[in-house]
Amino acid sequence: MSTVHVHHPSPLGPLTLVGDDHVLVGLHFQDRTHPPDPADLGAHDPESLAEARRQLDEYFAGERTTFDLAIDPRGTDFQRRVWEELVAIPHGETRSYGQVAARVGGPSTTRAVGLANGRNPIAVVVPCHRVIGADGGLVGYGGGLDRKRWLLDHESGTQSLFTG
Repeated sequence: MSTVHVHHPSPLGPLTLVGDDHVLVGLHFQDRTHPPDPADLGAHDPESLAEARRQLDEYFAGERTTFDLAIDPRGTDFQRRVWEELVAIPHGETRSYGQVAARVGGPSTTRAVGLANGRNPIAVVVPCHRVIGADGGLVGYGGGLDRKRWLLDHESGTQSLFTG
């Protein structure tokens, strides 16, 4: 496998997509809390990951609510269970950290779920933005709470892509 990356514009700022062959292994905001190691990005290939870029464009245009991409988020077994649970959260819905924890390991894992959520290597496609605090508040998002709010508003149909 050959790791490559491509930069792609979005309404939330530039995204960096990382892939091995045609499998998406990373999708990062430019200024995320836990940036990828530059050594893990591979060669820059502006033609790579065309299907992922197309589906992201459709999502941001409000034309897509689910992604149909080969993904391989790299992490521990527990992190992967959390990320699988995130993918199961329907578009336009949210779950609390406690609800996700109950599904992947029990209430005692809430903090670990939060840590796994923060380490999600495939933002947007693995929708960690759909996880909120027990009181319904926005808490923790590696891409920043403004982006989390934008994504949740976008999915609920209350966000315009055009401002002004």
